[in-house]
Amino acid sequence: MLNATEFVIQTLIEDGKLTSADAEKIRQYIVENESTFDEAIIRMNLATPRDVAIAKSMVCEYPYIDLSHFDVDIRNSRRMSKVIAERLRVFPLMVIGDVATVAMEDPLDLQAIDEIRQVLRKQIDPVVCDSLKLRSLIVRAYTLDSGGGESDGATDDIEVSNDQEPIVAAVNQILYSAAEFKASDIHLNPDEKQLHLRYRIDGVLQSERGPDKVMHDGMIQRLKVLANLDVTQTRRPQDGKFRFKHNGMPIDVRLSLLPTIHGENAVMRLLSSASTIGTISDLGMPMDVTKSYEEMISKPHGIILVTGPTGSGKTTTLYTALNHINQPERNIMTIEDPVEIRLPLIRQVQANPAIGLTFASALRSMLRQDPDVILVGEIRDEETAKIAVQAALTGHLVFSTLHTNDAVGAVPRLLEFGVPAFAINNALLGVIAQRLVRKVCEHCAKPDSPEPELIHSLGINPEKSGSFVQAAGCPKCMSMGYKGRVGVYELFKMTAQVKQLIEASATSTEIAKAAREGGMRAMIQDGIEKAMMSLTTLEEIKKLHATVDAVLADEPDDAGSDLKMSA
Repeated sequence: MLNATEFVIQTLIEDGKLTSADAEKIRQYIVENESTFDEAIIRMNLATPRDVAIAKSMVCEYPYIDLSHFDVDIRNSRRMSKVIAERLRVFPLMVIGDVATVAMEDPLDLQAIDEIRQVLRKQIDPVVCDSLKLRSLIVRAYTLDSGGGESDGATDDIEVSNDQEPIVAAVNQILYSAAEFKASDIHLNPDEKQLHLRYRIDGVLQSERGPDKVMHDGMIQRLKVLANLDVTQTRRPQDGKFRFKHNGMPIDVRLSLLPTIHGENAVMRLLSSASTIGTISDLGMPMDVTKSYEEMISKPHGIILVTGPTGSGKTTTLYTALNHINQPERNIMTIEDPVEIRLPLIRQVQANPAIGLTFASALRSMLRQDPDVILVGEIRDEETAKIAVQAALTGHLVFSTLHTNDAVGAVPRLLEFGVPAFAINNALLGVIAQRLVRKVCEHCAKPDSPEPELIHSLGINPEKSGSFVQAAGCPKCMSMGYKGRVGVYELFKMTAQVKQLIEASATSTEIAKAAREGGMRAMIQDGIEKAMMSLTTLEEIKKLHATVDAVLADEPDDAGSDLKMSA
């Protein structure tokens, strides 16, 4: 008696889609490789999956559906886990009343139908589909669907193909391109007649050719579904998040929607995973700063601050330290808004002011959780500042950030928050200030002869000319001349002289002068050294100089003369 596979093979032979010799090869392949009939057909390419599906339809008398011409609601993925869909090669196409129409690779598998009936709790109406298109649909449906079948919110790699719905394909393509470009943000900005697409790459917004304006509403709806937002709300701002995988690596996305006169404006922040966190030496700090930072984070108690504007790499610097000291014998806890990077063993708390879970309230609760190390995402107010410093004074190692222009500026900021001078002197271990500058593309960089005015403005001794490069542009850097970013740093340490000045209510200028006398080098000096190493350009350092306090202003014009420049 012929089994179902043999009936399908005979139907294909009768329809002229398969020869007897090819059929024998398929049978042999199935036996030798312990493969299914569909796997054998795909691997051997002796008949098209469409022809096989039509043959199955004739044998089992279930209808054949061409998925490329069928409007599939991929949100039906929430009715069934990804594991079951992939194992049984099935997907629920629609549910009407008590009947679920289910696309199947093998509709003659009665055991699979019984299992689907139990999962969906509906009567099952099977339809036959092209096996490749069905598998592509399963991948696509569970890609980026935050409500889908995996408990950790992870999804499959983005897949972009011509068979996808245009809206889904457009969103996937935008996310895929952002990951390929290593962009930090995606901007979808609607105008009256045009939809602008921009990626923030290495800190600079770059325009790309975007979808047509007519796709805007559909793409916003798609993003709302992914981020589990209210799809009916278009007049109020909304924030959400979702996750996708790119080349096997998870990428978290923070979505912000803001209604404008031309439609909802979407900005997505792409957050790196813990796998991107390297060692402290990978941060690019000067060797003396690296050594001092490692010494500070090895202390049993005290507070370490990192300052700089949004997007200056503060989170990476802090998490690199946490990763360095993360051991089972240490209880490390964080309170953040938002939690950007996830690390094992570390207890991470997401701040939620709407329900009263602020930095200060969470910090109080954490202190009852027997922590050894605490990271406070940002010191924003007096209450948080006082609790953080008090925690540092009572035997905890505390990390946090401040929005100040330079490292020394952390002291007056803490004083403004009402932290006493003696508490700062006893708790503060040090402050790192940092910025990110673009790295020059190593493939197209060319020698630079900077203007004397630029040399003078940066405090470089003109008699000691350096080996500088300038950006040119090539295909490998998208003709930008830059690729990637590198940090520039300054480290403010609590020396005896600095502590005396703080206790005496000295000015910031006096404290900064004492810090420099104690060995602190300004960010601008670290930037010049990196330009001399051909890591960046003096044009980038000029931009840096415009964003930080002119800490060299009261020094001689040859303040950079201690920089050893190669001829």
